[in-house]
Amino acid sequence: MRLSKTFIKTIRTAPKDETARGAIFLSRAGFIHKELAGVYDYLPLGLRVLENIKRIIREELNTIGCEELLLSSLQNPELWKKTDRWDIEKMDIWFRTELANGGELGLAPTHEEPITELMKSYLKSYKDLPVAVYQIQTKFRNELRAKSGIMRGREFIMKDLYSFSADETTHEKFYHEVEKAYLNIFRRIGLGDDTYETFASGGVFAKYSHEFQTFVDIGEDTVYYNADKSVVLNEEVLNDEVLAEFGVKREELQSAKAAEVGNIFTLKDKYSKPLGLEFTDREGKRKNIFMGCYGIGISRAMGVIAEKCCDEKGLVWPEEIAPFKWYLVGIGEAGMKKAEELYHGREDLVLFDDRDERPGTKFADAELMGIPYRIVVSEKTLNNGKLEITERKSGETKLIDIKEAFQP
Repeated sequence: MRLSKTFIKTIRTAPKDETARGAIFLSRAGFIHKELAGVYDYLPLGLRVLENIKRIIREELNTIGCEELLLSSLQNPELWKKTDRWDIEKMDIWFRTELANGGELGLAPTHEEPITELMKSYLKSYKDLPVAVYQIQTKFRNELRAKSGIMRGREFIMKDLYSFSADETTHEKFYHEVEKAYLNIFRRIGLGDDTYETFASGGVFAKYSHEFQTFVDIGEDTVYYNADKSVVLNEEVLNDEVLAEFGVKREELQSAKAAEVGNIFTLKDKYSKPLGLEFTDREGKRKNIFMGCYGIGISRAMGVIAEKCCDEKGLVWPEEIAPFKWYLVGIGEAGMKKAEELYHGREDLVLFDDRDERPGTKFADAELMGIPYRIVVSEKTLNNGKLEITERKSGETKLIDIKEAFQP
């Protein structure tokens, strides 16, 4: 990408209607554009970050045997009525739309019902199980109050995974594989140091569900944790019985604000029973399929990363999800000529600031955008066969040989 050829422009002042630091930097750096409260466009740089997060998720889930598909966003009310979730009084986050010839459809907030119905066509016998499928898709939820930029939106990008097993033992084995995969995902996208598997309410399905909570000051949840963070509890399950079960005392726990970036649930037959998803076991008996669901808020995770990985100058992207690894700047005629040579063949890895702007403006934009490494080519350094490279995270600058530029 050449900055002289893109429509992206950085903004020096903070947007008036954004309060979260990460959202401010994402807007100023040209990663997102706000349509209205809780609804955002992803511009070329922001889209590259999203795609990098998706790539990591796909790699980790495919490794444990999951298959990707894509389901419709438009929802059949009849399925949701069978599970008692179409009622707006019971599920108040619905967005609904009317058909031109009469009737209603929903815009999917989640996909337990349709994926369960779909699997009725394919899962018949114990020989067909287990199965785990996931999708990466835009979801719609009529949030009462959208806030914190892309951390809580009415339209957002989510990875939802569903598992189908013959029994609880098989389900539990896969459930623990997902736990490990999630921890790998959050480590790779740059949240590993501050994201903890957290015990939360399991609702009617199980005693507990598991959330993956990232400690961040603008988070909407409150969690309690012990000294080594081996026990992290959502405030909703904090009571004497739970404390006794985990062998901790209330006075030993500290609290923190956190943002939920992922969750995993045991569903049992909550959806398979009312929707008739059954299989024939080894003895020829018909049984309900045992289900689980597992979510990651991809756009939310991007917002949390932006909030966590920034400083007073702008964003500081973790290297594996950054839109580009290098920000290339040429100074002076000789510097620009050499920068053009270095850029050729590396277009997908290098953001080339070839604009007719002062070096200070280019350096400020490099810091605002948060590209991991800035490479400066100038006549001064070229005379010695060197380039100047600055690491965004540490701010450390050093000279390297030209032949060492863009090394992994």
